Amino acid sequence: MGVESLLAGLTPAQREAVQHVEGPLLILAGPGSGKTRVVTHRIAYLLHMGVRAESILALTFTNKAAEEMRIRVERLVPGRTVWMGTFHRFCARLLRQYAGVVGLGEDYVIYDAEDSARALATVLSRLKLDTAHFTPQAIAAGISWAKNQLVGPDEYRPRAGHPLGALVARVYPAYQEHLLQANAVDFDDLLLHVARLLRDHPEIRRTLDHRYRFVLVDEYQDTNLAQYAIARALSIDHPNLAVTGDPDQSIYGWRGANLNNILEFEKDFPQVKVVRLEQNYRSTQRILRVASALIAHNVRRKPKALFTENGEGAPVRLVTYATQRDEAETIARTIAEAVSSGRRRPRDFAVFYRVNALSRSVELALRQHGVPYQVVQGVEFFQRKEIRDVLAYLRLIQNPRDDVAFLRIINEPPRGLGATSLRRLADYAAGHRLPLIEAARRAGEIPSLGRRAQAALKEFAAMLDRLVAMA
Repeated sequence: MGVESLLAGLTPAQREAVQHVEGPLLILAGPGSGKTRVVTHRIAYLLHMGVRAESILALTFTNKAAEEMRIRVERLVPGRTVWMGTFHRFCARLLRQYAGVVGLGEDYVIYDAEDSARALATVLSRLKLDTAHFTPQAIAAGISWAKNQLVGPDEYRPRAGHPLGALVARVYPAYQEHLLQANAVDFDDLLLHVARLLRDHPEIRRTLDHRYRFVLVDEYQDTNLAQYAIARALSIDHPNLAVTGDPDQSIYGWRGANLNNILEFEKDFPQVKVVRLEQNYRSTQRILRVASALIAHNVRRKPKALFTENGEGAPVRLVTYATQRDEAETIARTIAEAVSSGRRRPRDFAVFYRVNALSRSVELALRQHGVPYQVVQGVEFFQRKEIRDVLAYLRLIQNPRDDVAFLRIINEPPRGLGATSLRRLADYAAGHRLPLIEAARRAGEIPSLGRRAQAALKEFAAMLDRLVAMA
């Protein structure tokens, strides 16, 4: 596809963003304004202008968004491979290369939420802290907040009179030490390690800045401090950072997103080019007018004059109900009437709710009206227990220091090892600074273990050694 074909069909604003090459770029993209099209066409345009594919880095927030972008770019410029992915995936890739600099081995493992919870539970048990007033989830959230603010365990200082913060201050260093001993990172570590790597090692930062001369970030309004620091550090020597976003669509403040990142982008890059994508292709005129009038009450935003060439559309309805039961009854009756009249099928409807607890009243109403339904909460393939168990075996084979994997599979299948035996094993391992698998090999040296437990642990360790030899 030639350049003229690439630009054909773009609006003047879209074309202005696509044809921008050197220098920082802020694309304020209203909802339904063709943002993804602009980003992918700009990547294709850069390639047409002679920019090497390996010099372009596109960062998104979901794997699905990255895959959609990849497919579109492949259609526009077949055979040109540009790196696109999430911040976390990009950081995981970098850490494989620079693992030793941050104290990790190249074969480090990434703990998901369940693995991290297990690791935290182990640390809490070892510290013997009184956690009666705070759940492990609250402690984990405190640690996560600190990491997203680039605050390490040695730098963390709780606010005066803040009991949860005081507890986090004791747990955070032990939790981080536990991860390092296991040669593991959690999701927040991926960002924290890379952000600090770029901050503390100027030569590495310069190398990566030169490698990725054109950095594009999608949904910039939802970036947190760590993500901001990474994008900023990669755009100092070659300040070709292009960000796309809209303060009006920021929905992740609860998980650390910092709206200032996009609101103050022009302060970070005074020479920035700002392009506003204001034409909406998705909504009717009535929907757009109501949405614009509502969002205008927001204080921290960048004004936009959204418009659409779509039709006027049906009036927007605001419906309120006296009770949750009344709401559910109306939803179910409306669906049932549409289905019984033949105008719709049950599969044509979807009901969204804010929290799972709200589903009960809707389910009851649907049943009373005879409407078949399915609650979508299936477990993904790689989240199934048996799959996670197999993966834990593979993780332990690859990384014998992975204590979380050890604890997951030590009784899968059952080996008759109870909580007391495993606690005594963990105490021995902690006292001798050993991974659990090595402590299991030495089970005969742990007098507090019964003979049956010693035999089971040594047999498990021997089995793992055989698997390692076969790998």
